[in-house]
Amino acid sequence: MSSETWTPLGLIAWTQGYFGRQGVDAPRLTAELLLAKALGCDRVRLYLDFDKPLGEGELGAFRELVKRRAGGEPTAYLTGRKEFLGRSFQVDGRALVPRPETELVAEAALQALPEGGAALDLCTGSGCIAASLALSRPSARVTAVELSPEALALARENARALGAAVDFREGDLYGPLPPDRRFDVIVANPPYVPTSELYGLPREVQREPKLALDGGPDGLGVARRVVGEAPARLRAGGTLVVEMHESHLESLPQLCRAAGFARAEARRDLAGLPRYVLARLGGSA
Repeated sequence: MSSETWTPLGLIAWTQGYFGRQGVDAPRLTAELLLAKALGCDRVRLYLDFDKPLGEGELGAFRELVKRRAGGEPTAYLTGRKEFLGRSFQVDGRALVPRPETELVAEAALQALPEGGAALDLCTGSGCIAASLALSRPSARVTAVELSPEALALARENARALGAAVDFREGDLYGPLPPDRRFDVIVANPPYVPTSELYGLPREVQREPKLALDGGPDGLGVARRVVGEAPARLRAGGTLVVEMHESHLESLPQLCRAAGFARAEARRDLAGLPRYVLARLGGSA
C-alpha cells in the first residue's frame, strides 16, 4: 500500500486483492470491517463516503489492522465485536470468537426452554449463548459457568452491556452449583477438538484460547463429563444440547443414551456437518 491518495473504495479494492492472495477468508468483507474500524464508522458510511480522501493517521491505523489480519489475527479480535443472533458482543483474546454455527445450538436450547424455566450454559466463554437465552426468555432463570476467569469477566461485561440477567459462576462444569439445583435445559459448547488436530487448525483459530479448543485425545474429554452428570441436573423431560466435533456423529449420541437419556440425536448445520447433539430425558426421569 503506497503513500498515494487513497479513498475508501480504492482501499477496499486493494485490500480485497491482497487478502485474497494471503488466503484470508471473505477478503472483501474483512477489508470493509477493518476499514470501518480504522475510521470509527459503520460499513454503510464507507460507501457513502466512497471517494473521500483519507488522512495519513487513518491510513496508518488501517495498515496496522491489515498487517495483523494478514498475520493470522482473527478479524473479530481486531474489530472487538461479533454479531450473534442479531446482537453485538464484545470479543477479544479471552474467549473463543462466537461462530454462526453455534447460533443453531443456542436456538435449539431456546426452543426447549419454557417460559419461566431454568437454563444452564456450561463453558460459557464470551457469554453469547447465556445472554441470548436471558434476553429472549426474560422470565427464565439463566445460569452460566466458565472455568477461565478471563473469559468469565468478558461474559459478565457482555451481559452487563446488553442488559441480560445471568447468574455467572466460576468453576469446572457443575462444580460451582448447589447439588440440588435442577434445570429444564443444559447447553454447552465445550472444547471438542481432538488434541492431534489442534495444530492443523487455521492459524486464526490457533490464536484463540487453547483451553476452549482442546477436547483431549478423542475430543470428548469435557463433553463426556457434561453428559455424564447432566441427567442428575435436569428436571423430568429436560433437554441437553451439546455442540460437537463432526467426528462425534455416532459417539456423542451413544454417550447420551448410555447416561440415561431416552432420546439423543445429532443435528447438522447448514453445511450438512454434524453440529450438536440434542438429548431428552424421559418424563419420569
